[in-house]
Amino acid sequence: MMDRTGIFAGEDPFVIAKSWLTEAEASEPNDPNAIALATVDADGMPNVRMVLLKDIEEAAFVFYTNYGSKKAQEIASGKAAFVLHWKSLRRQIRVRGLVTREEGPQADAYYDSRSLKSRLGAWASAQSQPLSSRGALMAEVARVTAAQGLNPRRPPFWGGFRITPLEIEFWADGAFRLHDRFRWSRAEVAQPWDVQRLNP
Repeated sequence: MMDRTGIFAGEDPFVIAKSWLTEAEASEPNDPNAIALATVDADGMPNVRMVLLKDIEEAAFVFYTNYGSKKAQEIASGKAAFVLHWKSLRRQIRVRGLVTREEGPQADAYYDSRSLKSRLGAWASAQSQPLSSRGALMAEVARVTAAQGLNPRRPPFWGGFRITPLEIEFWADGAFRLHDRFRWSRAEVAQPWDVQRLNP
């Protein structure tokens, strides 16, 4: 039997991931839900940037962004990867999987939960596009505020992405760089997970 005990124990990787994130929320000084999201462009050139993970569901990870952004355009390939890394816990989770949009009531509810300034900022920013000055951006925020009012609806160009993993790796720092690594993998979403311990 595989020696998957302690912080690695369990039969559901999403439950393990939620547990690790809960621990990180108590120890990380800033944004324990920050992920480094990796995509590739049409030429196969990779890109990576930090975004905030907003939900760990029963079978997927969800974040939100402007659909006109560079990351959203690149994620249109239907595949992405990310890593959650917590220096305070000396742990990380790596995920690779398939991507779908979240544009329904769940996206509306998350948008409505954001601060008014963040909601208006989502309307005002043509994310990833050239900007002449910060003044131009603030002028657009003022224009949008006048047009949208104090209870703006979710922009049609802003919503969520759901990453359903084909691979999840849990990593924890070990003495003398003899780290503990367990990879959960499956060829298709409907298949059961295969779990392997990996060399550090």
